[in-house]
Amino acid sequence: MGLIAVATATSGVAASIMPGGCTAHSRFKIPIKLSGSTMCSFTKQSGTTELLRKTSLIIWDEIAMTKRQAVEALDRSLRDIMSCDMPFGGKIMLFGGDFRQTDTWFADYLLRIGNGTEEAFEGDYVWLPDDILIHNPAEDHSIDILIDRVFPNLVANCTSASYMRERAILSTRNEHVDATNALMIDRFPGKQKIFYSFDSVDDDPRNTFGDYDLLNYLNVFNCYNAL
Repeated sequence: MGLIAVATATSGVAASIMPGGCTAHSRFKIPIKLSGSTMCSFTKQSGTTELLRKTSLIIWDEIAMTKRQAVEALDRSLRDIMSCDMPFGGKIMLFGGDFRQTDTWFADYLLRIGNGTEEAFEGDYVWLPDDILIHNPAEDHSIDILIDRVFPNLVANCTSASYMRERAILSTRNEHVDATNALMIDRFPGKQKIFYSFDSVDDDPRNTFGDYDLLNYLNVFNCYNAL
């Protein structure tokens, strides 16, 4: 139709999936520190402003992961550059996200925080309900307690596909994920097996499989087929 649509996402991982994608904070120049009157950092003469003026549709994925004030900052800025008091300056907004990534109770709780109906203290902080807290565990055992909470009766259920795929422990750093995985694997029954990979093939006089990249591709392809 010859129209312009801008697609972005809250998280860097989601944005990286899109060709040339960038986060909402980067695309809309949303400041890190937010308040009830924050505006986006682009000026009326900037390239971002020119693009947004010509845009007919704005798609913002993973909206459930962003702060309410960030969305409100974009709303105020679009009204300003478009000289229009309609929501988001009259632009069509498509918000995407999956609240099923959290349970229904916690999703409702997040919405109450966004609406400002949850009790807050010192301006930007809220009390987390007891239902989602592990109270003051000893530092040396905190990960073990977390595993027990998220994966109860792990030994008895570790062979159940439905049990394993319905649970997950999220972390901010890969090394924390690796450490948690190692602790969980140590709990699995049975003997540990080590599988080795090779970048060569026996009985290949014509060097048919001499391309290491091809071998790695076949390895990945076979893994996907096995799954």
